[in-house]
Amino acid sequence: MPRITYQDPTGHKHVVEVAVGLTVMEGARDNDIPGILADCGGACACSTCHVYVDPAWIGKLSPKDEMEADMLEFAFEPDPQRSRLTCRLRVTGDLDGLVVTIPAQQA
Repeated sequence: MPRITYQDPTGHKHVVEVAVGLTVMEGARDNDIPGILADCGGACACSTCHVYVDPAWIGKLSPKDEMEADMLEFAFEPDPQRSRLTCRLRVTGDLDGLVVTIPAQQA
């Protein structure tokens, strides 16, 4: 199973295995990662699963679709390059080692 690192705003890292086919948001939810609220349950109807993707991973992820880009406008301090919604990141074997940082707060 791919290992995903969720780093909180203080630098503490939670490294968990997430099954292929789940989303990065579901991996956080299933492993009780603090800071990923996922209020809409993964419907891309909020921005409470917002993270900053480690720069080394930006080019390895699928591009943002229009719905995700629209929702990111409501995120806390979005970064045009690094911000992603974890509900839109489907886990594949290629994401083994992905590192994301959770913002100080969710919108």
